Amino acid sequence: MSKDHNEWMPLDLSGKTAVVCGSTQGIGWAAASHLAGLGARIILLARNEQKLQAALSQLPEKASHGYAVADFSKPTHVQDAIQGIVEKETVHILVNNTGGPAGGPIVEADIDAFRATFEQHLICNQILAQSVLPGMKAAGYGRIINVISTSVKQPLPNLGVSNTIRGAVASWAKTWANEVGVHGITVNNVLPGATNTARLDQIIENKSTKTNTPSDAIRAQMANAVPMKRTGNPEEIGRAIAFLASPSASYISGVNLPVDGGRTSSL
Repeated sequence: MSKDHNEWMPLDLSGKTAVVCGSTQGIGWAAASHLAGLGARIILLARNEQKLQAALSQLPEKASHGYAVADFSKPTHVQDAIQGIVEKETVHILVNNTGGPAGGPIVEADIDAFRATFEQHLICNQILAQSVLPGMKAAGYGRIINVISTSVKQPLPNLGVSNTIRGAVASWAKTWANEVGVHGITVNNVLPGATNTARLDQIIENKSTKTNTPSDAIRAQMANAVPMKRTGNPEEIGRAIAFLASPSASYISGVNLPVDGGRTSSL
């Protein structure tokens, strides 16, 4: 008897709710739109309500979607937002995605930059994961996906604070994966390479200013460092996130998945 494609490769997320952080642009938006395309109900989570409303109107309408406002520089805001969500419904999928800190050498980094970035990333991740965990356990289905960086495998030049905190998040995620797997919950990290987002534009502009090199030249150098000779698109990261959120990824947990065109030199 023949099987349809969803039996061979089950990707349907109908009946599942996904909270996607930093989801008004870039990788977060790409993840939200691909998850919605697979049938999930999306709750966008970001700090700018006007941008949230605009993003909400663009989501595929396979399910009703919503949003909540939260400033990730203020963990109490994140706590209030996620509590308001889990009191009303079960969250099956959590995509942790927050903008990175300003670039610069680690030897020049301010102590407060480490504290602020640690709170914005690891502390907020912990708040969100702890809040959605009871519902995931009760449902017997959970996907926690953290968007971090290839720097957890290979530290990137001039990103001292980011390299440090991303590494902490990777270890945090692996520890979570070890503890919650018994409940049918997976925890994975997606590691984008150079991806065409506002974050990449910021990094390029900062480097251009410091080195007095045209930004186009820096962008070309980045692309040339990738075996595929191009930078990535947010949609390519979004597809990887959507797959890890699906039933097809049920036995993948605790991994760091580079989506970088092969740039990372380590295995």
